[in-house]
Amino acid sequence: MNLFLVSLLFVGGSCRWSEEKAKEWYDSQPWLHGANFIPSTAVNELEMWQAETFDLPTIDRELGWAEKLGFNSMRVFLHYLLWTHDKEGLFTRMDKFLKVADKYNIRIMFVFLDDCWNPYPKLGKQPEPVPHKHNSQWVQSPGVPISRNLRKQGLVEGYVKDTLKRFANDRRVLAWDLYNEPGNSRNPNEFAVPMLYRMFKWARDVNPSQPVFAAVWTGGWGNPNKLAPLNKMMLTQSDIIVFHDYGDIRHFRERHNQLKQYNRPIICNEYMARPKGSTFKDIMPYMKEHKIGGYNWGFVSGKTNTIYPWGSRPVSYPHLTLADDP
Repeated sequence: MNLFLVSLLFVGGSCRWSEEKAKEWYDSQPWLHGANFIPSTAVNELEMWQAETFDLPTIDRELGWAEKLGFNSMRVFLHYLLWTHDKEGLFTRMDKFLKVADKYNIRIMFVFLDDCWNPYPKLGKQPEPVPHKHNSQWVQSPGVPISRNLRKQGLVEGYVKDTLKRFANDRRVLAWDLYNEPGNSRNPNEFAVPMLYRMFKWARDVNPSQPVFAAVWTGGWGNPNKLAPLNKMMLTQSDIIVFHDYGDIRHFRERHNQLKQYNRPIICNEYMARPKGSTFKDIMPYMKEHKIGGYNWGFVSGKTNTIYPWGSRPVSYPHLTLADDP
């Protein structure tokens, strides 16, 4: 691990929102509830956004369904390679997407980087989904050749800053999720920690009007003096506190109680796994009571195959909003 970068982490931080600013922002929002969104015709984030496969009619139809369900926000993944290939085209398609979302009164939480699933993304035609396999063709962003090379991580700076500058004051954008599950897929901390540090620094350089954050997703969060380096960075640098939890209501409540001590608004932007006891009927009333923003994983059955759990056919649909189970 690059100890110099880690040592810089907790110095300064003057651009992080104050507790008062974070609470003022959150108090101005409705109760945020929605899903992680990708259209049913896309197998991953590259297929969603590439010009040849950008499917606005399907996006329009499915966001319309979301509005009818009462959802008011969606979490949506971007990808570094899209910016390297055609940044203006990407920004044009993002604007078209945001116009459709706005038509349905849905605000968007964009995600920049991701350490989950396939580590070697490639532009162009994406592979077909593997039958019955959850997220069989989802790809990491930026991918192992950059994320695990400290000298190349800086290539991502332009992607982050250009995107933030373009949409920094766009009311249709709710928030910026800098890095999804850093350290997942066996990505060592020696690479994930400095990458996340850089992401926070680049975001602060732009200083968008929306909050920026990275969500804690593993490990213990209850003792601030015993936090793992990644968790410490996420909980001390994020404007708002965001977490993932696929456990039942008892586990969800425990995680929430651990996070209340950080004195900031709380959002869960990944939850809902029916076989594990994480269901709408148990989790959503608790989130609404405590005004915890909530985004379940998956919206409709499609090419991502998230009707299936991690590794096997489902006993019941594990994740999707539009499924038969409660």
